Amino acid sequence: MKLIFVLDPMCSWCWGFRPIFEQVRHALPDDMQVQYVMGGLAPDSDEPMPQKTIDYVQSQWKLVTNETGARFNWDFWQCCQPRRSTYPACRAVIAAGLQSEETRPEMIYAIQQAYYLNAKNPSDLDTLIDCAGQIELDQEKFSKDIQSPEVEQQLQSELNLRRQLGVTGFPSLRLEDNGKLNSIEIDFKDVRKILRQINSNLNLYNQ
Repeated sequence: MKLIFVLDPMCSWCWGFRPIFEQVRHALPDDMQVQYVMGGLAPDSDEPMPQKTIDYVQSQWKLVTNETGARFNWDFWQCCQPRRSTYPACRAVIAAGLQSEETRPEMIYAIQQAYYLNAKNPSDLDTLIDCAGQIELDQEKFSKDIQSPEVEQQLQSELNLRRQLGVTGFPSLRLEDNGKLNSIEIDFKDVRKILRQINSNLNLYNQ
């Protein structure tokens, strides 16, 4: 039995959901695995983000703050050249997992902090290598892995899994038990609503 968490490290709603998800994660049964699946918001691009996209992303930041109270460092828009490219951040999480699977959530958080609090651009490789160092990974191995065919293959596998799960927005949760899948409705304010859904499904499975 496992909880599947589909997200993108550069998804502002995933950042807003982080405090609630951490409460969910710590309340799960000890034998329940959490699987982090990279959903991939935007493919590789070296093109500057168009103004229309900038306006959209900034509007989402405001909505996330209003809905969740999440903080954003708006200096990002002056300090960085934004690109609509989140696949590098997704690869970074996968590459971190090659050193230790437990570092996946640590890398997600490091990327989110770099992006949303420290005005760094996780579309850039040097930012991601810095994140790897912050969580005490082998940076040399990480810099090779993130650009490797193995990591790219795993990213494509996770993107395919996201499609198979029917996920069209992030963050998303699925509860899996022996091939049975149930969607868990996201709530950005009340952890109890999520835990009730999980517990309800656990009771059904245990009958």
